[in-house]
Amino acid sequence: MTNQKLFVSSHAPYWHNKSSLSMKSYNIMLAALPAVIMGIYQYGPPALGVVALSVSTAMIWELIMNYVTKRPASIGDGNAAVIGLLLAMLLPASTPWWTVLIGTFLAIVVGKQIFGGIGCNPLNPALVSIAIILLSWKGLLDFDEALVNYDLGFYMVYPLAALKYLGTSVVSNYSVGDLLMGQYAGAIGSTFGLGLIIGGIYLILRGMIRWEISISFLAGVFVTAFFFNIADSEKYAGPLFHLLTGYTLIGAFFLATEDSSSPVNFIPMLIYGACAGFLTVLIRNIGAFVDGTVFAILMMNIANPLLDKIRPKALGKGIKHA
Repeated sequence: MTNQKLFVSSHAPYWHNKSSLSMKSYNIMLAALPAVIMGIYQYGPPALGVVALSVSTAMIWELIMNYVTKRPASIGDGNAAVIGLLLAMLLPASTPWWTVLIGTFLAIVVGKQIFGGIGCNPLNPALVSIAIILLSWKGLLDFDEALVNYDLGFYMVYPLAALKYLGTSVVSNYSVGDLLMGQYAGAIGSTFGLGLIIGGIYLILRGMIRWEISISFLAGVFVTAFFFNIADSEKYAGPLFHLLTGYTLIGAFFLATEDSSSPVNFIPMLIYGACAGFLTVLIRNIGAFVDGTVFAILMMNIANPLLDKIRPKALGKGIKHA
């Protein structure tokens, strides 16, 4: 055997930036806080009860699944709390306790843990739960019916429902200021548009979510609503109305951007967000549901693995002897 000099290899001197899953979870909850506080301010103790029950039971289901599957306790990473908080933000303040309990079970057990836990879920857990609740007990998410006993001094009609059944004549009842400040009936954490925008910008600046998904989602909603409005302004509302109502803003910044169910490459992220925005308005305008955000994002979650196959050509690929 010839005596030859061998190269010695070692691990690269990686520099840890001190980021962690728990830090991301806490930042998401911090970003969601303005919208949640406004919801509690508007709807009072019932809203606080829904939020508290949703977050706590989500963490309990996580602990139970950790025990059943013999995995280390994972509630310290904050992901279960984030899922519980997002679920509560999508629910009306009058949601019965048993619905919250079932909702967190669906989100944590069915939407997340069954697939192997964090990072393995192909669909957004909170949206899985809301979709099943919507299909099973549609009346619970009819905000006009659910919040009929509230008298808060502002125009308490869910804008998308009014648009769906009464036409564009109702759009004039809402100013941009009213929509930004959440002066209409809706879910606990999805009506305060200004708070959601501030929270979304915070997450983008901190690098917690990808701006490509959020911006392309909003652009998809805007462009699709614009063309519908141009085609028939008597029947379809303008793009600004669609941007500031329903689950649009919480979908753009907190739901479509969930790591496990969204793309990681640049072009796929743009396609993913734009298609989700397009489907949102399509379902709202010609579909059976008042708000299409939930099903639009879930459909794009399913398409995510296919979209992520679109990637830049590898360096040197196609070059002989590369």
